Amino acid sequence: MSRLVMKFGGTSVADLERIRKVAALVAAEARAGRQVAVVVSAMAGKTNELVAWTDGAGAADPTLNMSDKSDDEYDAVVASGEQVTAGLLAMTLRNMGFAARSWMGWQVPIITDDAHGKARIDDVPPEKLAAALEAGEIPVVAGFQGVDRQGRLSTLGRGAGDLSAVAVAASLHADRCDIYTDVDGVYTTDPRIEERAQRLPKISYEEMLEMASLGAKVLQSRSVELAISSISS
Repeated sequence: MSRLVMKFGGTSVADLERIRKVAALVAAEARAGRQVAVVVSAMAGKTNELVAWTDGAGAADPTLNMSDKSDDEYDAVVASGEQVTAGLLAMTLRNMGFAARSWMGWQVPIITDDAHGKARIDDVPPEKLAAALEAGEIPVVAGFQGVDRQGRLSTLGRGAGDLSAVAVAASLHADRCDIYTDVDGVYTTDPRIEERAQRLPKISYEEMLEMASLGAKVLQSRSVELAISSISS
């Protein structure tokens, strides 16, 4: 049975109606006989709101001698957006008759270093997600987050939902990792700005990495790097 990882960004899950559309796409793949794992971002605009709240709370008092650790609480706040989306999508899939469950980064686990706010993934043990897939479950994983080796929640940096999806796909040896966004492919430039932008029929990993590194937002650069390393290892 083939394995598929589907990743949905913030505009794709911006409200309940769009979450229902995402659930329909996931359901179609499951009905086709595939084992499906899903990775989701926070609803569009939600992470910006959460970051603003952390700015309002302010940094730790320097007399506590823990200012270098304040980012772990930043992570605890901003990661909550993805948790809401994962839960809502799992609930919607259950309503449609599918065995689904939300998974937080620490439950997978997506193990990271302790560079809070911009953590790097060290390991994604496949056993728990693979067991869920074999049992007929659809895991809905909160993207953008993981857990450090001290057990503290961590986040991977803005736009890192793509990175989470590629990491999960590599861990599960998935046949495909489909990343959904609000455009229908990779274009020569942003089609929302330039009407003459042309959709590319295909693109190499190296070309995609260069575009992402130069600011193209269709994919996060670290996710492309991980995809390259996973196919070459």
